[in-house]
Amino acid sequence: MSVITVPVSSEQETFIKGLVKSGRAANKAHAVRMAITLLAQDEAANRLARAEKEIREGKVLKGDLRKLATIIE
Repeated sequence: MSVITVPVSSEQETFIKGLVKSGRAANKAHAVRMAITLLAQDEAANRLARAEKEIREGKVLKGDLRKLATIIE
């Protein structure tokens, strides 16, 4: 596991310390890792929502991929 040093505001530090004090996070690093995991999950959900919207709008390619593969070869 690598280590990164990240400056945080006093409000963010207070929030992180609160997570640790309440037992929600084991330590400050754990709190930050949880935040990064939640952000990654949020990004994945946003990408999925955009893809679903494009499908509804018909902005997708349709066809037989096996047939396309024979043409490309």
